[in-house]
Amino acid sequence: MNLQQLRYLNEIVRQGLKISDAANALYTSQPGISKQIKLLEEELGIEIFVRSGKRIAAVTEPGKAVLAIAQRMLHDAENLREVAQEFHSQDSGHLTIATTHTQARYALPPVVKQFIKRYPGVKLGLHQGNPTQIAEQVLSGDADIGIATESLSLYDDLITLPCYEWNHCVITPPRHPLLAEKKLTLAKIAQYPIITYDFAFSGRGKINAAFEAANIQPNIALTAIDADVIKTYVELGLGIGILAKMAFIPERDKRLRMMDAGHLFKPSTTRVALRKNEYLRGYTYDFIELFAPHLTREVVAKAMHVPLPEK
Repeated sequence: MNLQQLRYLNEIVRQGLKISDAANALYTSQPGISKQIKLLEEELGIEIFVRSGKRIAAVTEPGKAVLAIAQRMLHDAENLREVAQEFHSQDSGHLTIATTHTQARYALPPVVKQFIKRYPGVKLGLHQGNPTQIAEQVLSGDADIGIATESLSLYDDLITLPCYEWNHCVITPPRHPLLAEKKLTLAKIAQYPIITYDFAFSGRGKINAAFEAANIQPNIALTAIDADVIKTYVELGLGIGILAKMAFIPERDKRLRMMDAGHLFKPSTTRVALRKNEYLRGYTYDFIELFAPHLTREVVAKAMHVPLPEK
């Protein structure tokens, strides 16, 4: 048994049980992978896969147990490499952040600027997606850190820590009738077509919950995953917008007006997600602290159950 066999096993499952795709992903040959998997099965004395002719149809029950152990071993092997890399080059490497458009566009720019200035030798990558995609990228190791508002805390294999709370606002074109109201209410908002986030994004659950609690049916005319798209269609006069307050920038959004809606919708919490048992490079701790100053290295290490070196 060797790590290469375990990598082949893991990649076959990652590629939907397609050996040819696994071979392409690992830059090797399909017969070579098949041979190594057969050798692994012979050594273990079990069948890992259910086969239909030359095709793999499913993972057997003992195969699922083997896969889980293999993934842990591969994860630990990667951690060993990270430990060595940390020792040899503390200020260089790669850091990939998976996050939503709202975070990437409005919350992260000053953090990224500070981080790049502090660690010019670290190659930083930003992957945008919905919260489910973000969680899956962290779980698979394709991203080192996940940052989002919704769903991250639902995954048992992720450590999630609260970063900050934020509120929603309502945006309208200039001279919209809603701006003349002395007090913004859900009932008054519901009188107009609403443009807001897709359900998976940016506190949309809090918006729905508020209307449901008030027994008011909102007129959701359009949904989007991108705050800039929401603002564009509000500018066109297709409705009023409900979006994260951080996404409204008065100096840039001069053709829009903003009304605070913090009293109508419960605040949302942006969280950072990390894979359990992950070894974090020093610059990863620093990125998290730049984004959320209360999440110091000590706080994050404690949540990850990682002992800190003695000073």
